[in-house]
Amino acid sequence: MSDLDLRATTLAHEHVAHVHDHHQLILATSGATELSIEGHGERITGSRGCLIPCTRHHEYQGDGRNRTFVLDIPAATLPSLRDGGEIERLFERPRFFGVPSRLNRLADSLMQQLELCPALHSEIAALLLRALYLHLQSQPLDEHRLASPASGDGRLDMTRLNAWIDRHLADEIRVDRLAALCALSVGHFHACFRERTGMTPLAYVQQRRLEHARTLVNHSGLSLGHIASLVGFRDQGSFSRAYRRQFAVAPSRERRRD
Repeated sequence: MSDLDLRATTLAHEHVAHVHDHHQLILATSGATELSIEGHGERITGSRGCLIPCTRHHEYQGDGRNRTFVLDIPAATLPSLRDGGEIERLFERPRFFGVPSRLNRLADSLMQQLELCPALHSEIAALLLRALYLHLQSQPLDEHRLASPASGDGRLDMTRLNAWIDRHLADEIRVDRLAALCALSVGHFHACFRERTGMTPLAYVQQRRLEHARTLVNHSGLSLGHIASLVGFRDQGSFSRAYRRQFAVAPSRERRRD
């Protein structure tokens, strides 16, 4: 990647977890995406964005209705964008940040321009990054850092959480709803949940979806498409890909083998 790579996209209702070798800005103009960076999660909306430095593990799951800017930034590109030598500070650490209405309006306008003139994606990306830098420069830096993990598992009742998750496998399961069941803030819930289970809420829900699906694959005559819908996947293709990542075998092959 030799240039800023900006795209306007809709993040699907599919759990994705990965690491990449470039920095990334995630900024939504509408809709929502649950996103976690190294165990700390928040909800990306028109009023909340995030910065992900390269090599930081993160995972996300969109609502399928969002409109989201994803800006990939090679680390070597940052010096050419610096103002006073400080813009590279944006990616010194992972952070979530508040998006004021004026920045959201600018992002929405730039998204329309990008869709009309995709050849200008680098110029639009530089403008967006510059506007974000100016916004964050005026904010206290500590306000945007990720919180440290909390100690103890607080009020997590895993039996209750598991029962609720299993009843809603066919539905969208939002982290803020799980946090509310425990009477915790989303950030505190993420930290407590990670310490208790060793994984993020998004990964845990995905695991329970797939474990239930595996039982149905091996012990029912339901079609794979029907099983996919029962455990919350939007289509058989995304279900099969997730199943293969989790169990190292495609559901169709496992059913034939059984």
